[in-house]
Amino acid sequence: MKFYSTNNPKQLVSLQEAVVNGLAPDNGLYMPEQIPVFSSEYFTTLHNKSFQEIAFDVANVFVEDAIPTEHLKRIIDHTISFDAPLVKIEKNVFALELFHGPTLAFKDFGARFMSQLLSHFAQQQNREIVILVATSGDTGSAVANGFLGVPGTRVVVLYPSGKVSDIQEKQFTTLGENITALEIEGTFDDCQRLVKQAFLDEELKTKFFLTSANSINIARLIPQAFYYFYAWSRLPEKEKVVFSIPSGNFGNLTAGLIAKRMGLPIHHFVAATNKNDIVPHYLITKEFLPKPSLSTISNAMDVGNPSNFARMLDLFRHNHDAMLKEITGYSFSDDETREIMRNVFSKSGYTLDPHGAIGYLGLKKSQVQNPNTVGVFLETAHPAKFLDVVEATLQTKITMPDGLNYFLNRKKETLKCQSDFSSFKNLLPTILS
Repeated sequence: MKFYSTNNPKQLVSLQEAVVNGLAPDNGLYMPEQIPVFSSEYFTTLHNKSFQEIAFDVANVFVEDAIPTEHLKRIIDHTISFDAPLVKIEKNVFALELFHGPTLAFKDFGARFMSQLLSHFAQQQNREIVILVATSGDTGSAVANGFLGVPGTRVVVLYPSGKVSDIQEKQFTTLGENITALEIEGTFDDCQRLVKQAFLDEELKTKFFLTSANSINIARLIPQAFYYFYAWSRLPEKEKVVFSIPSGNFGNLTAGLIAKRMGLPIHHFVAATNKNDIVPHYLITKEFLPKPSLSTISNAMDVGNPSNFARMLDLFRHNHDAMLKEITGYSFSDDETREIMRNVFSKSGYTLDPHGAIGYLGLKKSQVQNPNTVGVFLETAHPAKFLDVVEATLQTKITMPDGLNYFLNRKKETLKCQSDFSSFKNLLPTILS
């Protein structure tokens, strides 16, 4: 399998090059040369397969000969070492809980898969790989913990000062070893911009072997398709299935679109955002207008220029009408988010985190217009990761998982940096020396 840049479909690279480079030299995102399609018969027996078996099938068609089969199986077993259960909330509404991994967020899937892939490639490079990652919350913790102690790798996490929850911050600023946290005086978009600029800087690229663990990296995207297959296979009814995805950088939705291209019978997608409504606005108006991100209680989705939108455009060949047939976009306020968290808790006893709440809102709005659908919304993080918001909203105490208590008792260690590229470029060599 070869991979091309969204900016130049004719320039093909291997999986290793795509993963190690992270971002294409022309600033495009890598996409598979072709998206393999499973036969209709494959889906008739999918419910008999384990999560690990499904994940291997999906990964194998992209990885092909780049990783030996037995090694890929070990990577999958390492990645899928926890469940992603479907929880019925009400009739035709299911939560897909993606927060049962080590950092209690969906990004554990992509981070663990990518860490093993990069470790394999690092051994072949005989050179330390430096992973730059921008985070608005959960990406930093998942990547830092996924790569902690992985031979041949160094991780630098960039995050916006004061704009992630205390628990999220502790999960990537207390680790030490090969992990360094940079507290950027700015927004998540500033962090993401610094990472992209670093990849385009010839001096840094000569001095360091740079790659990214953000969702711009194809190795993060592939494993996110796993749980769409798995969730669909576990649904009691599989007709007219709608997935509602709480969205920030849109990697999760892109993975779902790829899963559908692979033959998975998904009827429709809902792109549910907070007031950072760049993609819902595009779907309504045909205008893609990036803007500075706004702070919300669903902070992991506070993205004003979603990077994976380039992949979405590529999948639909820049055809707005085609995209609109498969995706409906909605945005919701903090007040609407808090209200639905209270309502669902009161009616069913289920605790939504602020991001899952937006996914639920999007699904319910979609089902008003299409009442005969079976809906799945993605619960992307454990409610305890947003303790202050959830407890204040629900007026109840949330049990803190042992894994989070471990981080809370550790000391935060960060380096502060301004949001201009020259400050970051000057600081990076001192970190990696």
